[in-house]
Amino acid sequence: MQQPAQDAPQNSGNGTVRNIRLILGDQLNRSHSWYSKPDPGVLFVMMECRSETDYCRHHIQKVAAFFMAMRAFAEWLTAGGHTLCYLQLDDPHNRQGITANLQTLVQRFPGASVAWQAPDEYRLEKELTDWAQQAGIEARGVDTEHFLTERTQAAKFFSGKKTWRMEYFYREMRRKHAVLMQGGQPAGGEWNFDAENRQAIPGDVPIPELPMPRHDAKGWGDWLQQQGVSTLGILPAELQWPTTPGEARSLLSAFIKHLLPLFGRYQDALTRRHDFLFHSRLSFALNTKLIKPLEVVQAAEQAWLSDPQRYPLPSVEGFIRQILGWREYVRGVYWAHMPQYGQLNHLQHQRSLPSWYWTGKTHMACMRHAIQQSLQHAYAHHIQRLMVTGNFALLAGIHPDEVDRWYLGVYIDAVEWVELPNARGMSQYADGGLMASKPYVSSGQYIKRMGDYCGTCRYNPQLSTEANACPFNSLYWHFHERHQSLLRPNVRLAMVYRNWERMSPVKREALLHKAESVLEGIEDL
Repeated sequence: MQQPAQDAPQNSGNGTVRNIRLILGDQLNRSHSWYSKPDPGVLFVMMECRSETDYCRHHIQKVAAFFMAMRAFAEWLTAGGHTLCYLQLDDPHNRQGITANLQTLVQRFPGASVAWQAPDEYRLEKELTDWAQQAGIEARGVDTEHFLTERTQAAKFFSGKKTWRMEYFYREMRRKHAVLMQGGQPAGGEWNFDAENRQAIPGDVPIPELPMPRHDAKGWGDWLQQQGVSTLGILPAELQWPTTPGEARSLLSAFIKHLLPLFGRYQDALTRRHDFLFHSRLSFALNTKLIKPLEVVQAAEQAWLSDPQRYPLPSVEGFIRQILGWREYVRGVYWAHMPQYGQLNHLQHQRSLPSWYWTGKTHMACMRHAIQQSLQHAYAHHIQRLMVTGNFALLAGIHPDEVDRWYLGVYIDAVEWVELPNARGMSQYADGGLMASKPYVSSGQYIKRMGDYCGTCRYNPQLSTEANACPFNSLYWHFHERHQSLLRPNVRLAMVYRNWERMSPVKREALLHKAESVLEGIEDL
């Protein structure tokens, strides 16, 4: 198992420590100005803490990948001549909390000031600022030098507007960074080619395998268990996620070469044939700041510029929109509305998450595949998250807290600033429409149209009230019926309610009765 950097000595170089600088586990940006030149008066500190492994139950690959990436960063930092205190999880001096360990260090180096790069999670921002204020420590935060926007930029952009929509923010980002622009206008004459990127994948379309990094993971599972860390999911013998900038760049190059040409066309597709399809798997590297978003965006744009026949504009634009638009926008939503956002439950859903979300042991083929894939790889693509697992949770009325806890724990790229708006807002409509103009729910017909799950499923997507009817079908109508007072005024749902009213009273009653039986037996689906 990879070993961490050594603890710092009692002093730094030939002088006394003047400044203690905290580096969090998702702040592995080697190009940050902090590291431009070693300073003997600066002590960097990194730590593996139970406070971070235990605030929710994480996938074991997520914990291992974070620690591997942190240790690789620590080795790079010390090789560059910087002084580092690295606290491993099992270090006897580790007090298992970020501010508790900082308190020990400021006592060890009296008079030293403290600095940190701005945390991306509200809870850590509050913990650090509260600690510094209470302890009377001279402390300050600096920018992570990673994102393309300031925390408050989205809030300023939408100031005075009743609704927030990513599309307009995305257009402004395109203009600002001159991405996919031609003479002040969007390349191809359109800002958004999403309508061209919603195809199911035919069975004869080959899906290339990417050359993934391989890290020896032997021993990590036993070690984490010995430390008392409770995890979920599967840890393979080799962990195949990037943990260094070089590995992230190699993955980016391989994605562009092999997958980007068809990424857009099949980005919403669902299939049992392949767990990753044409998706890049760069989100963990981006969210730990191993690679910069603008570097990823510009690499995709350059591919299109160099060979527009091989790299269709709709595919490239769809990929760039996820990073330049959606990622920055989601961060803006998070910082504009925290901490209240984390308590929103607009639809007042209260049901517990079915136990099979943690095992994948369900007869619903789409849910089984998406959950088992998530447990095996700590990964599922955005449509699996939104329109399969998230769709079912919303239709079934699962409490957003339980949905958040699952998404935050099971996925390797899940840190709260990106998970919370996507899960509670976009997926569960718990914010009442700030993130999404309507609830993202569907019947089994959408899943059938976009994928190949239904052919092997116990349940029939063509049926709604029979014993073997797809549960999504009756739950879809039950959801809209029980939330009529909140959802009927939404003009985007007018057709849904017209279709509901066209049904005979007998059919409506049968659908509602079936949905109630589905919910009553939810653990046995």
